[in-house]
Amino acid sequence: MSWKEFEDADATLAAFGAQRLNGKVAYLATIRKDGSPRLHPMTPIIGAGHLFVFMEPTSPKGHDLRRDSRFAIHNSVGDTEGGDGEFLITGYARYIEDPALRALATQYCSYLPADRYILFEFDVESASSTVYQDGQPVRRHWKRLSRPV
Repeated sequence: MSWKEFEDADATLAAFGAQRLNGKVAYLATIRKDGSPRLHPMTPIIGAGHLFVFMEPTSPKGHDLRRDSRFAIHNSVGDTEGGDGEFLITGYARYIEDPALRALATQYCSYLPADRYILFEFDVESASSTVYQDGQPVRRHWKRLSRPV
């Protein structure tokens, strides 16, 4: 489901995630051709109900996502205490060629993406957060009930 649909389903968790991901360095996990995981730093773009990522056309993460669209994204944490909280989403990525969506992603991007960059939109299937209160983890989870065929 789109970021907008995720926001509609769990506005509190989506807002928490947007604060930790949008325009900041986060980590994208993809699946290599041999089935092993690959981890990449990247900068998510959240705006107008979408979650986008621009990347170099030669990026291994782009090749991975075109072959197997499953992903996980986790925010960077600021310290070993997890003081700002953790946010994780999983789902499916879609390669975007639509010029209108590219213009929209560029509008919300925290940097000027090069013309050569390719674009993916990420659909959210599950999300979770962890914050620490009085040294104890407090977790929140959300999962899409079903995925359309």
